[in-house]
Amino acid sequence: MENYKKKKIAIVGVSEDFQKFGYKIFRDLLKEGYDVEGINPKGGRIFEKKIYKSLNDLNRKPELVITVVPPSVTDKVVEDCIKLGIKEIWMQPGSEFKKAIEKALKNGVKVTSNQCFMVEEGIW
Repeated sequence: MENYKKKKIAIVGVSEDFQKFGYKIFRDLLKEGYDVEGINPKGGRIFEKKIYKSLNDLNRKPELVITVVPPSVTDKVVEDCIKLGIKEIWMQPGSEFKKAIEKALKNGVKVTSNQCFMVEEGIW
């Protein structure tokens, strides 16, 4: 298994709403010491960290992108990953989109779907 704790991770779909998975995943990965950045079109700050409006706004290219967004948004995230040369995306349950998975794989992006990152990493 890969050591994701050593990778730069971007979470697309970070939320200020403590009931949403985008909030819980961001909070718990930060608490566990992962190198994570949050993405939400609204921007702002959560847990004292700047939230970026898009992957394009990040200072450093992430090695892994985790999507916690509706499937229609995941397709756009895949396009951004391809454009930016990001080679791995993890689609949280509920964010998978068959067309986006096919597009990612066709462009050399590794995709994990139908698995919860938090469960696989032993955090939840």
